[in-house]
Amino acid sequence: MPTKTLQIPTTDGQADAFAAFPNLRERHPGVLMYADGFGIRPVLRDMACELARHGYYVLVPNFFYRHGPAPLIELPEHIGEEVRPALMAQLMPLIEAHTAERVRRDADAYLTFLTTQPEVAAGPVAVTGYCIGGLLAMRTAAAHPGRVAALAAFHAPVGADGPDALAEITAQIHFGHAESDLTPEALGELNRALDAAKVDYTSEIYPGTVHGFTMSDTDAFDPTGLQHHWDRLLPLLDRTLANS
Repeated sequence: MPTKTLQIPTTDGQADAFAAFPNLRERHPGVLMYADGFGIRPVLRDMACELARHGYYVLVPNFFYRHGPAPLIELPEHIGEEVRPALMAQLMPLIEAHTAERVRRDADAYLTFLTTQPEVAAGPVAVTGYCIGGLLAMRTAAAHPGRVAALAAFHAPVGADGPDALAEITAQIHFGHAESDLTPEALGELNRALDAAKVDYTSEIYPGTVHGFTMSDTDAFDPTGLQHHWDRLLPLLDRTLANS
Protein backbone atom coordinates (compact mmCIF):
# COMPACT_ATOMS: atom_id res chain seq x y z
CA MET A 1 0.00 0.00 0.00
CA PRO A 2 1.77 3.19 -1.14
CA THR A 3 1.64 6.03 1.37
CA LYS A 4 3.06 9.54 1.42
CA THR A 5 3.69 12.33 3.89
CA LEU A 6 2.86 15.58 2.14
CA GLN A 7 2.77 19.34 2.63
CA ILE A 8 -0.37 21.14 1.43
CA PRO A 9 0.08 24.85 0.59
CA THR A 10 -2.59 27.01 2.25
CA THR A 11 -3.16 30.73 2.62
CA ASP A 12 -1.79 30.47 6.17
CA GLY A 13 1.19 28.19 5.64
CA GLN A 14 1.80 24.51 5.00
CA ALA A 15 -0.49 21.75 6.29
CA ASP A 16 1.23 18.41 6.81
CA ALA A 17 -0.84 15.48 5.60
CA PHE A 18 -0.89 11.71 5.14
CA ALA A 19 -2.02 10.03 1.92
CA ALA A 20 -2.70 6.40 1.01
CA PHE A 21 -3.67 4.98 -2.38
CA PRO A 22 -3.80 1.57 -4.10
CA ASN A 23 -0.87 1.77 -6.52
CA LEU A 24 1.30 4.12 -8.53
CA ARG A 25 0.19 3.05 -12.02
CA GLU A 26 -3.44 4.17 -12.03
CA ARG A 27 -5.56 7.18 -11.06
CA HIS A 28 -8.18 6.79 -8.34
CA PRO A 29 -11.19 8.75 -7.06
CA GLY A 30 -10.20 11.17 -4.31
CA VAL A 31 -11.40 11.15 -0.70
CA LEU A 32 -10.62 13.90 1.80
CA MET A 33 -10.65 12.36 5.29
CA TYR A 34 -10.76 14.55 8.40
CA ALA A 35 -9.46 13.02 11.63
CA ASP A 36 -11.08 13.41 15.02
CA GLY A 37 -9.67 15.95 17.47
CA PHE A 38 -6.74 13.70 18.40
CA GLY A 39 -5.47 14.06 14.85
CA ILE A 40 -3.30 12.00 12.55
CA ARG A 41 -1.96 8.94 14.37
CA PRO A 42 -1.63 5.19 13.70
CA VAL A 43 -5.36 4.43 13.85
CA LEU A 44 -6.13 7.17 11.30
CA ARG A 45 -3.36 5.99 9.01
CA ASP A 46 -4.76 2.45 9.25
CA MET A 47 -8.27 3.66 8.39
CA ALA A 48 -6.97 5.65 5.42
CA CYS A 49 -5.08 2.59 4.18
CA GLU A 50 -8.15 0.39 4.60
CA LEU A 51 -10.23 2.82 2.55
CA ALA A 52 -7.48 3.08 -0.06
CA ARG A 53 -7.57 -0.72 -0.50
CA HIS A 54 -11.04 -0.29 -1.93
CA GLY A 55 -9.72 1.84 -4.77
CA TYR A 56 -9.47 5.39 -3.43
CA TYR A 57 -6.77 8.01 -2.97
CA VAL A 58 -7.24 9.13 0.64
CA LEU A 59 -5.81 12.41 1.91
CA VAL A 60 -5.77 13.11 5.68
CA PRO A 61 -4.69 16.69 6.50
CA ASN A 62 -3.50 17.94 9.87
CA PHE A 63 -6.14 20.64 10.24
CA PHE A 64 -4.36 22.03 13.31
CA TYR A 65 -1.24 22.77 11.24
CA ARG A 66 -1.16 26.42 12.34
CA HIS A 67 -0.05 25.17 15.75
CA GLY A 68 2.56 22.74 14.44
CA PRO A 69 2.89 19.37 12.71
CA ALA A 70 1.04 16.28 13.89
CA PRO A 71 1.04 15.00 16.55
CA LEU A 72 0.53 18.28 18.36
CA ILE A 73 0.32 16.67 21.76
CA GLU A 74 1.86 13.52 23.13
CA LEU A 75 -0.67 10.71 22.83
CA PRO A 76 -0.56 7.35 24.58
CA GLU A 77 -0.87 4.19 22.50
CA HIS A 78 -4.36 3.78 23.97
CA ILE A 79 -6.49 6.82 24.82
CA GLY A 80 -8.34 5.59 27.90
CA GLU A 81 -10.97 7.48 29.83
CA GLU A 82 -8.47 8.14 32.60
CA VAL A 83 -6.33 10.31 30.30
CA ARG A 84 -8.98 11.67 27.94
CA PRO A 85 -9.97 14.74 30.05
CA ALA A 86 -6.40 15.98 30.30
CA LEU A 87 -5.83 15.48 26.58
CA MET A 88 -9.06 17.26 25.69
CA ALA A 89 -8.08 20.17 27.92
CA GLN A 90 -5.02 20.62 25.71
CA LEU A 91 -6.97 20.25 22.47
CA MET A 92 -10.05 22.36 23.19
CA PRO A 93 -8.29 25.72 22.67
CA LEU A 94 -7.17 24.49 19.24
CA ILE A 95 -10.67 23.29 18.36
CA GLU A 96 -12.20 26.59 19.46
CA ALA A 97 -9.64 28.55 17.42
CA HIS A 98 -10.47 26.56 14.28
CA THR A 99 -13.31 28.80 13.13
CA ALA A 100 -15.78 28.06 10.36
CA GLU A 101 -14.05 30.67 8.22
CA ARG A 102 -10.71 28.89 8.69
CA VAL A 103 -12.33 25.57 7.83
CA ARG A 104 -13.72 26.90 4.56
CA ARG A 105 -10.43 28.56 3.62
CA ASP A 106 -8.47 25.40 4.32
CA ALA A 107 -11.03 23.21 2.55
CA ASP A 108 -10.40 25.05 -0.69
CA ALA A 109 -6.65 24.39 -0.34
CA TYR A 110 -7.17 20.72 0.56
CA LEU A 111 -9.55 20.06 -2.33
CA THR A 112 -7.33 21.86 -4.83
CA PHE A 113 -4.33 19.86 -3.66
CA LEU A 114 -6.22 16.56 -3.68
CA THR A 115 -7.63 16.96 -7.16
CA THR A 116 -4.28 17.93 -8.67
CA GLN A 117 -2.36 14.91 -7.42
CA PRO A 118 -1.13 12.71 -10.30
CA GLU A 119 -2.69 9.61 -8.71
CA VAL A 120 -6.17 11.18 -8.45
CA ALA A 121 -8.77 10.76 -11.18
CA ALA A 122 -10.68 13.67 -12.66
CA GLY A 123 -14.15 14.36 -11.33
CA PRO A 124 -15.80 15.07 -7.99
CA VAL A 125 -14.46 13.82 -4.67
CA ALA A 126 -15.86 12.64 -1.34
CA VAL A 127 -15.29 14.02 2.14
CA THR A 128 -15.56 12.04 5.34
CA GLY A 129 -14.77 12.79 8.96
CA TYR A 130 -14.94 11.65 12.56
CA CYS A 131 -16.07 13.65 15.60
CA ILE A 132 -15.03 17.28 15.00
CA GLY A 133 -13.69 16.09 11.65
CA GLY A 134 -17.25 15.22 10.66
CA LEU A 135 -18.26 18.83 11.18
CA LEU A 136 -15.30 19.93 9.06
CA ALA A 137 -16.39 17.48 6.36
CA MET A 138 -19.91 18.93 6.45
CA ARG A 139 -18.59 22.49 6.17
CA THR A 140 -16.37 21.45 3.27
CA ALA A 141 -19.29 19.91 1.39
CA ALA A 142 -21.46 22.97 2.06
CA ALA A 143 -18.78 25.36 0.82
CA HIS A 144 -17.93 23.35 -2.31
CA PRO A 145 -21.14 21.78 -3.63
CA GLY A 146 -19.82 21.48 -7.17
CA ARG A 147 -16.71 19.59 -6.10
CA VAL A 148 -18.01 17.19 -3.44
CA ALA A 149 -20.25 14.30 -4.50
CA ALA A 150 -20.40 12.42 -1.20
CA LEU A 151 -20.31 13.39 2.47
CA ALA A 152 -20.02 10.97 5.39
CA ALA A 153 -19.68 11.93 9.05
CA PHE A 154 -19.50 9.68 12.10
CA HIS A 155 -20.18 10.53 15.76
CA ALA A 156 -20.01 14.17 14.67
CA PRO A 157 -21.84 17.39 15.68
CA VAL A 158 -23.29 17.75 12.19
CA GLY A 159 -26.18 19.92 13.34
CA ALA A 160 -23.96 22.56 14.93
CA ASP A 161 -24.31 25.05 12.06
CA GLY A 162 -28.10 24.82 11.86
CA PRO A 163 -30.44 23.82 9.03
CA ASP A 164 -29.34 26.58 6.67
CA ALA A 165 -25.91 24.97 6.36
CA LEU A 166 -27.48 21.64 5.41
CA ALA A 167 -29.42 23.38 2.65
CA GLU A 168 -26.14 24.32 0.94
CA ILE A 169 -25.09 20.69 0.45
CA THR A 170 -25.69 18.88 -2.84
CA ALA A 171 -23.62 15.77 -2.05
CA GLN A 172 -25.19 12.45 -1.13
CA ILE A 173 -24.94 12.14 2.66
CA HIS A 174 -24.54 9.52 5.33
CA PHE A 175 -24.53 10.52 9.00
CA GLY A 176 -23.71 7.74 11.48
CA HIS A 177 -24.52 8.88 15.03
CA ALA A 178 -23.43 7.41 18.34
CA GLU A 179 -26.32 6.37 20.55
CA SER A 180 -24.80 8.40 23.39
CA ASP A 181 -24.63 11.54 21.22
CA LEU A 182 -28.13 11.82 19.87
CA THR A 183 -31.60 11.03 21.20
CA PRO A 184 -34.25 9.67 18.82
CA GLU A 185 -36.01 13.02 19.15
CA ALA A 186 -32.89 14.94 18.13
CA LEU A 187 -32.36 12.52 15.25
CA GLY A 188 -35.88 13.21 14.05
CA GLU A 189 -35.28 16.95 14.16
CA LEU A 190 -32.02 16.62 12.21
CA ASN A 191 -33.60 14.36 9.62
CA ARG A 192 -36.51 16.76 9.14
CA ALA A 193 -33.94 19.48 8.40
CA LEU A 194 -32.30 17.17 5.86
CA ASP A 195 -35.70 16.50 4.29
CA ALA A 196 -36.32 20.23 4.05
CA ALA A 197 -32.91 20.68 2.41
CA LYS A 198 -33.98 18.15 -0.25
CA VAL A 199 -30.71 16.22 -0.11
CA ASP A 200 -30.19 12.51 -0.74
CA TYR A 201 -29.25 11.15 2.67
CA THR A 202 -29.24 8.43 5.28
CA SER A 203 -28.94 9.45 8.92
CA GLU A 204 -29.12 6.90 11.69
CA ILE A 205 -28.11 6.07 15.23
CA TYR A 206 -25.75 3.10 15.47
CA PRO A 207 -27.20 0.92 18.27
CA GLY A 208 -25.17 0.48 21.43
CA THR A 209 -22.43 2.92 20.48
CA VAL A 210 -20.85 5.81 22.36
CA HIS A 211 -19.03 8.86 21.06
CA GLY A 212 -15.85 7.86 19.26
CA PHE A 213 -16.95 4.30 18.43
CA THR A 214 -14.88 4.08 15.22
CA MET A 215 -11.54 4.73 16.94
CA SER A 216 -9.82 1.49 17.93
CA ASP A 217 -7.28 3.27 20.15
CA THR A 218 -9.95 4.54 22.57
CA ASP A 219 -12.24 3.05 25.20
CA ALA A 220 -15.20 4.08 23.04
CA PHE A 221 -14.28 1.63 20.29
CA ASP A 222 -17.04 -0.69 19.11
CA PRO A 223 -16.00 -3.25 16.45
CA THR A 224 -19.60 -3.72 15.33
CA GLY A 225 -20.04 0.03 15.02
CA LEU A 226 -16.83 0.31 12.98
CA GLN A 227 -18.00 -2.41 10.60
CA HIS A 228 -21.39 -0.71 10.31
CA HIS A 229 -19.49 2.45 9.34
CA TRP A 230 -17.67 0.62 6.53
CA ASP A 231 -20.94 -0.97 5.41
CA ARG A 232 -22.42 2.51 4.97
CA LEU A 233 -19.36 4.41 3.73
CA LEU A 234 -18.16 2.07 0.98
CA PRO A 235 -21.48 1.81 -0.93
CA LEU A 236 -21.88 5.59 -0.70
CA LEU A 237 -18.49 6.12 -2.32
CA ASP A 238 -19.14 3.44 -4.90
CA ARG A 239 -22.42 5.10 -5.94
CA THR A 240 -21.05 8.61 -6.16
CA LEU A 241 -17.48 8.17 -7.38
CA ALA A 242 -17.75 5.11 -9.62
CA ASN A 243 -17.32 7.16 -12.81
CA SER A 244 -14.29 9.13 -11.61
